[in-house]
Amino acid sequence: MSADDPNTIEHHARHEDALGRRKANEDEIDLRELISVLWLRKWFIAGVTAVFAVVSVLVAFWLPSQYTATIVVAPVSSSNLNSIASQLGGLAALAGISLGNGQEDESQTAMQSMQSWDFIDKFIKDNKLQVDVFAVDGWDRETNTLEIDSSLYDVKQKKWVRTPPRGKTIEPTSWELFHEFSKHLDVSQDKKTGLISVSIEYYSPLVAKQWVDMYVAAINEHMRQRKLDESSKNIEYLQDQINKTSIAQMQEVLYQLMENEIKNKMVAAASPQYEFATVSEAMVPEERSAPKRILIIVFSTLFGFMLAAAWVLVRNSFSIPRDA
Repeated sequence: MSADDPNTIEHHARHEDALGRRKANEDEIDLRELISVLWLRKWFIAGVTAVFAVVSVLVAFWLPSQYTATIVVAPVSSSNLNSIASQLGGLAALAGISLGNGQEDESQTAMQSMQSWDFIDKFIKDNKLQVDVFAVDGWDRETNTLEIDSSLYDVKQKKWVRTPPRGKTIEPTSWELFHEFSKHLDVSQDKKTGLISVSIEYYSPLVAKQWVDMYVAAINEHMRQRKLDESSKNIEYLQDQINKTSIAQMQEVLYQLMENEIKNKMVAAASPQYEFATVSEAMVPEERSAPKRILIIVFSTLFGFMLAAAWVLVRNSFSIPRDA
């Protein structure tokens, strides 16, 4: 019988149709069986789900509220001085110094600096924030006081009492303080506008606002002092080179370079907001930003339901013998 014979084709079609119906029936039976198994253990599943729901509610409302204060800043434009530096850059290279590139974006350097370990460590130590960063675990709204974990720090004796991890000291290390502070800090830049948002999330909305203001002021001061030190070193170097040369043309070039450095130094000395100018002041937040209690409850309850259902199905698959 030829494969192209109409009877053969019809036979194959009927066979494939029968297989398809059989597979559909088996799938339907399997689905019904699964639903039947889940329905038989519905009270167990409901109980586990309820336990997860209750625990998630307790956990969600046990977690302390945190508030986020955000300040928006813009990189300060110093196009005039950058233009001068760009024009004299070749002469400066001949003199053996660097005035910087007019295209250089120091705001990126500042953004990296404000998230660096050394800068955060200095900020914490300069403002004596070790206890507030590491030992605080809540805020009392009525008394406006921070709640300190007594297992970490003894307020009355003003000393650390924690049991340190292996290799650590009883006082938090620089790395531990940096790690904890980084959890509260967020720095981001809008690629379209170039504006930079600096946010601090903390238990007290007042402290969050205070810290973010202090933080931006600190990075401005850090970058300002960096420029002052750089310009002072360049001026000292240029003065030394002027004293060493007797060529009038070379001296003229060096004086132009020194004039540019003096301008840079004057701008830095007279600019408290040297690197970042405030666009939008930080406000004391009135609504908490964390924890997301509804999400915690919903996802925990859903996880409890799925876990209970999966356990019932797995247990059923091992307890009921299957025909070969």
